[in-house]
Amino acid sequence: MTSAVTARAADTPRTTHGNGRKALLAATVGGVVESFDWAIYAVLAPYFAAAMFPGDDPVTKLLAAYVGFAVGFVVRPFGSYVVGRFADSRGRRFALTLSMTIISGASVLIAVLPTAALIGVAAPVLLIVLRLVQGLSMGGENPSAAAYVTETAPRHLRFLYSSISYSGVVIGNILSFGVLTLLLVTFGEDGVRDGGWRIGFLVAAALGLLALWIRRGVEESAEFAEADAAGPTAAERRALYRSNLRGMAAVFLISIGATVGYYYGTTYLPQYAQQLGVVSGTESAASMLAPLVLLVAAMVVVGRLADRLGALRTLRIGLSLLALATVPLMLALAHGAVPMWLVTVVYLALIAAPIGLTNVLFAQLFPVAVRVVAMGVPYTIAIGLFGGTFPLLAQAMAKAGHLTLVPWWAAGAAAVSLAGTFLIRPPRTTG
Repeated sequence: MTSAVTARAADTPRTTHGNGRKALLAATVGGVVESFDWAIYAVLAPYFAAAMFPGDDPVTKLLAAYVGFAVGFVVRPFGSYVVGRFADSRGRRFALTLSMTIISGASVLIAVLPTAALIGVAAPVLLIVLRLVQGLSMGGENPSAAAYVTETAPRHLRFLYSSISYSGVVIGNILSFGVLTLLLVTFGEDGVRDGGWRIGFLVAAALGLLALWIRRGVEESAEFAEADAAGPTAAERRALYRSNLRGMAAVFLISIGATVGYYYGTTYLPQYAQQLGVVSGTESAASMLAPLVLLVAAMVVVGRLADRLGALRTLRIGLSLLALATVPLMLALAHGAVPMWLVTVVYLALIAAPIGLTNVLFAQLFPVAVRVVAMGVPYTIAIGLFGGTFPLLAQAMAKAGHLTLVPWWAAGAAAVSLAGTFLIRPPRTTG
C-alpha cells in the first residue's frame, strides 16, 4: 500500500493546503464557460438552424436544432460517470482540464462547421455529435469542480466558495445574452443568420481557452492527493457506492427542486409573464438582466450565512420559503398586484440557497474515492429529467389551458427537495 501511495503522489505532485482562491477561480470560470456554451447554442439556434439543417420548413429546422440542445441533457449522466471516474482516480485537476479542453475544442469545431448547403445531412449530424461530446464533458464538469472546491476551500468559508463557484453558471447566462445582443446590434438579424452566429461559438471557445489556461496553473487538491493512492478495487468501489445510496438519493431529490426553480426563474419566467399578459415580450426579456446580477449577490450572502448557521439548516429554510412563496408570488403577478421585475428579483433570491449551497453540500456527503461519480450521476439525472424538460412541460401545461399550474409544479418540486434534505445525516455535512 505504501508504494501505491508513493506512486499516486508522483502522479499528482502539485498540491495545496492554502486558501483555495486560485482553485475557486478555476472552478468558477469553468461554470461560466459551461453555462455560456449551453446558453449560446439555445439563443443562437433560431439564427443558425436554417443554415445547418436541410429542408424547406423553418419550424422543422428550428425543432431539429433544439434536438441538439436536448441531447446534451440526455448524455450528461454518462459524462458524470466517465469524467467522474477520471476525477476520482487521476485527480480533480486532470478531470477539470480534460473537460474544458473537450468543451472548448467542440465549440471551435461548431464555429467552423460547413453548412447543409455544402455537405448536406453531414452538417446536422456533425453538429449533434459535437453537442453530444460537449454534453458528456459538461456532465463531469460541475461535479468535478464541486469536489475541487470542497477539498481546497478554507474550512470556515466552504459554502461561500460554493456559492461563488456556482455563480459562474449565472454569469455565463448573462454573458450569452450580452453576446447575442452585441451580435444583433453589430450585424443585424440577417447578418447573424448569414454567419455572424459563428462568432458566438468562437467567443465560447475563447472563454474555454481562458479557463483552460487558469486551470493548468492550479494545484491538485491536497485531500485527493493524500487519499489512499491505490484507490479502491472494483469490488471496493461498488461497495462504496452501495453504502452511499442514501446520500445519492438525497442528491437526486434535492436537485429536483433546485433545477426546476433555476429553469423556471432564469428561463421560463419571462415567457410565463408574457403568456399571462402582464408584460410584453420585450419587457419580459429586459426585466431579467438586473435580477440575474442580484441573484449572484444573493448567492454570496446565502453562502456566508451557511458558513455561520450551517448549510443544512440554511438550505432547509431556503427550500421551505421557495415551496411556500412560489404560488402566492405568481398569483400576485397574474393579478397585477406585483410588477414583473419585483417578482423576478424575489423568486431568484428564493432559489439562491438551493443552487448556491448544494455544490459543496453534495460533495461532502461522499468519500474522496467516489465523490465525483456518487455526486454527479444522481445530480445530472435529476437535471435531465426535471430541469431540461421543465420549459417543455410548462409550455405543454400552458397549451392545455393550465398555465396557472406551472407555479404549483415548481412549488411541489421544492417540497420534494425539502423532504430529500432529511435523508442527509447531519454529522456528514458539518464543517
